[in-house]
Amino acid sequence: MGCGNVFFTLIITFSAALITYNIIISANASLKQDFPGNSNPSKLTVDPIIKMPSDSPKKTKRLFHTAVTSSDSIYNTWQCRVMYYWFNKHKHKPNSDMGGFTRILHSGKSDRFMDEIPTFVANPLPDGVDQGYIVLNRPWAFVQWLQQANIEEDYIFMSEPDHLLVKPIPNLSIDGLAAAYPFFYIDPKKYETILRKFFPEEKGPITNIDPIGNSPVIVGKEALKKIAPTWMNVSLEMKKDPEADKAFGWVLEMYAYAVASAFHGVGNILYEEFMIQPPWSTTIGKSYIIHYTYGCDYDLQGKMTPGKIGEWRFDKRSYDNVWPPKNLSMPPAGVPESVVTLVKMVNEATANIPNWGSD
Repeated sequence: MGCGNVFFTLIITFSAALITYNIIISANASLKQDFPGNSNPSKLTVDPIIKMPSDSPKKTKRLFHTAVTSSDSIYNTWQCRVMYYWFNKHKHKPNSDMGGFTRILHSGKSDRFMDEIPTFVANPLPDGVDQGYIVLNRPWAFVQWLQQANIEEDYIFMSEPDHLLVKPIPNLSIDGLAAAYPFFYIDPKKYETILRKFFPEEKGPITNIDPIGNSPVIVGKEALKKIAPTWMNVSLEMKKDPEADKAFGWVLEMYAYAVASAFHGVGNILYEEFMIQPPWSTTIGKSYIIHYTYGCDYDLQGKMTPGKIGEWRFDKRSYDNVWPPKNLSMPPAGVPESVVTLVKMVNEATANIPNWGSD
């Protein structure tokens, strides 16, 4: 009986001590908790009863695979080589979710740049099917690549040869939504009557069709596997439809992708800062891509001369059958940052790419 009283007394004493210890710890603890991790580890109070985690949780990377479609023309090839140079410059930098890279070559045959740029050879459309609109090969090439290639990443970044990557690109897609750039000239509401031929009312309001093309877009791989065949078929049907062909012109394939994405219920987060398009965009800002689709014409005082060949100019179409020379002349003083950066980036790439300009 005496031993029992002693044991009971010890239990009470230990419990009281433990309660007092926790009260003291709680009273001295900061109201602002920085767990896990603390800005001042030396002042971190550790309760010996609960082990603190040794490492903060690490962000899981969501890598995307960059895919660029191309013909075997000099025009497309030199742009792909410059684009791939800048891809490699940024791939391993902080904030990058950039995984592998593939040039999808839709000529049906290999070329001499297969060892320089990772390449998948796709077959072109049968003769006459594209009706002179070579861009129709793009969705067909993507269908073949998605069906036949071993793509490790869970996301795809669809880019183009005339994209210069200004900095590392993170995976901008979120919660099943793709990330895309909104084009001012893609206006589904304006062409609702035409688009209803390809996007019936039971699929939802016309506003479900986002003002996008297929590039730049970061989208889930499994989603794109569903979108791509529809994109291809809608492109071909639009080209056969005189009303759609006339209305959409050279952006027909872009409308087709927007329709296909909506058809499969894949929404898009629209990022204005995804890319800029000189000379109309004058600063780099927070953008990730320079898209040099427009000609840049200026007089020697740095004033833009739209619609008129300038005393100084850079236009990719000047090099449709020849390689751009190394060390292109820089624009005159007063030309916007976006154009200056574009020329500097092309010059850096051509100076460092082996055997530049050799046929």
